Amino acid sequence: MDFLNFIDFKITDILDIVLVAVLLYYVYKLVRGSAAINIFIGIVIVWAFWKLTELLGMEMISSIVGAFMQVGLIALIIVFQQEIRKFLLMIGSTNFANKRNFVKHFKFLKQEGDTTSIDVEAIVKACEKMSASKTGAILVIERGNSLDFIKSTGDRMNIEVTQPIIESIFYKNSPLHDGAAVIVDNYIVATRVILPVTNERSIPLRYGLRHRAAIGITEKTDALCLVVSEETGQISYIKNGEFILFESGAQLITLLKKDLV
Repeated sequence: MDFLNFIDFKITDILDIVLVAVLLYYVYKLVRGSAAINIFIGIVIVWAFWKLTELLGMEMISSIVGAFMQVGLIALIIVFQQEIRKFLLMIGSTNFANKRNFVKHFKFLKQEGDTTSIDVEAIVKACEKMSASKTGAILVIERGNSLDFIKSTGDRMNIEVTQPIIESIFYKNSPLHDGAAVIVDNYIVATRVILPVTNERSIPLRYGLRHRAAIGITEKTDALCLVVSEETGQISYIKNGEFILFESGAQLITLLKKDLV
């Protein structure tokens, strides 16, 4: 009996370590590339120091650090409010229980052959055409998190994605060109959408409101954004609040297909 209890305890310990490691990994993914990553690393170091002092029986320093960790909880919620919101959106998404979307969030469980119906080639070719004429545009592609909360800010549509349709929406004299277009399952479901603008101050001044809006929506959800600059014609690909670099349209197509699986 004692031997079986010992085995059970060890198995529980291993499970505990694995769960903590997975949790820390996904928290790291949420804050990676932002200023919050340094705070996250600092918290991990302080927590490890606290546990070390407890293990060594250093009661005074352990109690001081422990009190700091407890009092600092509210401050941490304020500092990580965007990351916490994004994490809760991922967990509470109405699509999260769907097997396909569950697989998207936990890529190590992904099955082979999982594909998307979105016509990525048409989207990229339209962006390249608009880039050549310096036509400003912003496209938001929904993934796991529902974008219903931003669709309601614009005009509802139900148009299949094609290169001419995208170009006509963002044509300078079109009444629909101002704002973002939202794509869901190869359909443009909303135009003239207003996006939340990021408060991040480290973004270079050369990027305008379109880029800040794209960063804002990808900080709060797992959506993908393509932005065509009206000033330079440059195409930007934004994911998780970060600019994803690419060298050609073909490489951008590959990146999008990979991220949409």
